[in-house]
Amino acid sequence: MTHRIVILGAGYAGLTAARRLGTLLKGSDAEIVLVNDRTDFVERLRLHQVVAGQDLPRYELADLLRGTGVRLQCARVETVDVHGRKVFADGEPIGYDSLVYALGSAGAPLPGDAHAWSAASPVAALRLRGRLARAAAGERVLVVGGGLTGLEVASEIAEARPDLLVALVTSGGLGHWLVPGVRTHLRRGFERLGVEVHEGVRVRELTEDGAVFTDATRFEADIAIGATGFTPNPIAADSGLEVNECGQIVVDPAMRSVSRPEVFAIGDAAWAMGPAGRPLRMSCSSGMPTGWLAAGHLAAEIAGRRPPIVQIRYFHQTVSLGRRDAVVQFVTADDRPKRGYLTGQAAARYKEALCRIAVWSFKHDLPTGR
Repeated sequence: MTHRIVILGAGYAGLTAARRLGTLLKGSDAEIVLVNDRTDFVERLRLHQVVAGQDLPRYELADLLRGTGVRLQCARVETVDVHGRKVFADGEPIGYDSLVYALGSAGAPLPGDAHAWSAASPVAALRLRGRLARAAAGERVLVVGGGLTGLEVASEIAEARPDLLVALVTSGGLGHWLVPGVRTHLRRGFERLGVEVHEGVRVRELTEDGAVFTDATRFEADIAIGATGFTPNPIAADSGLEVNECGQIVVDPAMRSVSRPEVFAIGDAAWAMGPAGRPLRMSCSSGMPTGWLAAGHLAAEIAGRRPPIVQIRYFHQTVSLGRRDAVVQFVTADDRPKRGYLTGQAAARYKEALCRIAVWSFKHDLPTGR
């Protein structure tokens, strides 16, 4: 009897799972359907480059799935009926025996969000790119958020448009989680690019002409960009699956939903524990390994094989500072900073290699680890 696997979302996690399932279940009677609302793969790691006016290569999902046996269905997922084992996409039901949920996340909302620009999705990044292209010299750009996304967006804009006044607001210290040598290089990089940094500041709300901080200080800006993190797609919480307070699906070590054993959740959509019992962070560094892990367990279950033993671990955190500079912080398995790091052009080449390797892995069959 045919076993139908439906994968929702073709980001780093979903595409990894789809390709690996196709490889592991080749020649079986399994049917694999990948549902995504676009026909191309989005390099989310590079959206800050799109914002700054750079054109990226286009990778069609059909090309990346060629030879895998995975069927691509271009449709927008609306709801998941876990009791009826159906997904509704563009109004049409899609039945499943096993579901891999990889619908990812969007930019976290801010008070006054109607006045905010974003780089969290390709559509949002292109809109912001258009606004920046129309910006006159001397206009002020405010980036709200000092995480990896905020740092990269601020530095990329400052390098591409030195005629703009770019500022970044962060509730903590600049790169506070990094080791001192990396923080020093980060600060010098922002000084070189002319980015004005406001540390230990929280934004109460965004307004039509800038932002209001929690101490009532008003900051005037022509363009305000929200980069305060990510929030999971709400479809999971609406489906009745067990989720955490943020809306991520709670999973076991195999990435299987603790409330519905036929459902796997991966990437930003999953609340999973990593080494030392620390939750995996929302990132490509978590997305691809969780997709790999879930696919291995699901394929083993269908084929009657022993599932692989895989330990998800971290290796690094990377931050681009424009096209010719970056920092790479090496980390422990549970994502704590080590003493080792890279800076400057070596770090920029390292970061570029990671982005290219991610796409390369979608074009080549890697060892299955059966």
